[in-house]
Amino acid sequence: MLSRLRRPGPRPDRGAVALFVAICAAYLVLVIALVIDAGGRLRVAERTDAYAQEAARVGGQQLDQAAVLQGKGFKVKQDYVRQAAETYLELYGLHVDDVEFSGGGKVVTVTVRTDYRPVLLGALGQRKVTGKGSATLVHGVEKAETD
Repeated sequence: MLSRLRRPGPRPDRGAVALFVAICAAYLVLVIALVIDAGGRLRVAERTDAYAQEAARVGGQQLDQAAVLQGKGFKVKQDYVRQAAETYLELYGLHVDDVEFSGGGKVVTVTVRTDYRPVLLGALGQRKVTGKGSATLVHGVEKAETD
């Protein structure tokens, strides 16, 4: 009876499990690489936003003293804002992409772009990352006044 259950000769499914495991392992490695590189890109995007915010804050401190002394109100000296932001970002190997002014020269918005180079996917996942930050000039002795 046992001889009927076991047939001698080639078995067509021999090695099928090993092939299935190899394919699943390859896909698992690809998914892990995607997760690691996507997390790295999110970290770079968050860091770029933080640098842009700090560059806007540094630029927002460039007060136009002549306008204040002449009674024209508080605003930033636009010529110095970009220079101050670039000087700050050079410490981290970044460059200012754009500087915008609004609110009558009281709001500074800095845009920073950088490259993200993935760890595991190589050139396949290389992307540009943009960070944006803004700062508003406020003044006051007892509390902040924005007008």
